[in-house]
Amino acid sequence: MGNRPNTPPLQHSTTPIERFMNQALLDKIESEQYRKIAVDFGVGDTVRVHTKVVEGEKERIQVFTGVVIGRRGHGLNEMFTVRRISYGEGVERVFPIHSPRVEKVEVERKGAVRRAKLTYLRKRLGKGATLVKEKEGRLGAGAAPKTAKP
Repeated sequence: MGNRPNTPPLQHSTTPIERFMNQALLDKIESEQYRKIAVDFGVGDTVRVHTKVVEGEKERIQVFTGVVIGRRGHGLNEMFTVRRISYGEGVERVFPIHSPRVEKVEVERKGAVRRAKLTYLRKRLGKGATLVKEKEGRLGAGAAPKTAKP
């Protein structure tokens, strides 16, 4: 074949201290990009996502309502997937949590789920496709609220 010159293997010239300084610089830049008001929702919750849509020179707010079927990533790269049924067809959208295009996220209903990803909802039809058991309050499942006797 051909003779290759003897070249030393590639080595990174950064020391652990330089790597730490670079990471600290990146963390500082990222911290300015985070959402000011934290959003508190989880998988299984029904949410309304208000997004900014630019059409020509005009900007308006569009609302996408559905069930959160998954969250992924961490830090600035954290995203969540919302699914809804529109005209009999399943529609999913992925939103970055810290995006400036996402105006706000409102929680309509809290859902009680036992999975991190609700991909099984994709196979369901009708009401079963959007139905997630609602979270119960402080009372247990078998406990009935106490009523005062007159």
